[in-house]
Amino acid sequence: MIAIVDYGLGNIRAFANIYKRLGIPYVLASDVDSLKQATHIILPGVGSFDYAMKKLNDSGLRDTLDELVLNQKLPVLGICVGMQVMANASEEGRSNGLGWLDTQVVKFGHSDTNFFPLPHMGWNSLELVGDCPLFEGIDPKPSFYFLHSYHFKADFPHAVALASYSNEIACIVQKDNIYGIQCHPEKSHQNGVTLLKNFYEATNA
Repeated sequence: MIAIVDYGLGNIRAFANIYKRLGIPYVLASDVDSLKQATHIILPGVGSFDYAMKKLNDSGLRDTLDELVLNQKLPVLGICVGMQVMANASEEGRSNGLGWLDTQVVKFGHSDTNFFPLPHMGWNSLELVGDCPLFEGIDPKPSFYFLHSYHFKADFPHAVALASYSNEIACIVQKDNIYGIQCHPEKSHQNGVTLLKNFYEATNA
């Protein structure tokens, strides 16, 4: 059972629709009892880092998420800001993150000669640089949809896919049972659907 964490942020209905079409069981988890049904967890997110952490901390789900992810080792997939809050902190705000991944989220930089509008919005190709169960059946150089201004640095040691905009970023990461994707698989057509399917079928607690 996939628990899509419903803490007031993220396009949870889009994920629910995809899993419904795939025939994969899911629950929209807004309370501890529904979250505890999970074998896999989707942590979505949109907006700012601090607001996402406030909503998550106020949801009453934080302790259970830590238990399921850190102790029971359930597979978890953080998406967009849902990936960013897995870090220790972000240049975007002052709140502490979940601290599941030992890194910091940074803002895109610009050189004196090249200006890249923010947010980074639209389609961008990915370079797959590591073995990851999410990639089964994905195009060798896939395109995914992005919408963000902050990111993990490309030198994050658990990066398995990179993308370039004003600078190179780690756009998909994996550390043990913890997965994160900066782009939006729910908006990325067949490659995105395949990645979400793989998250359920190819990962295990």
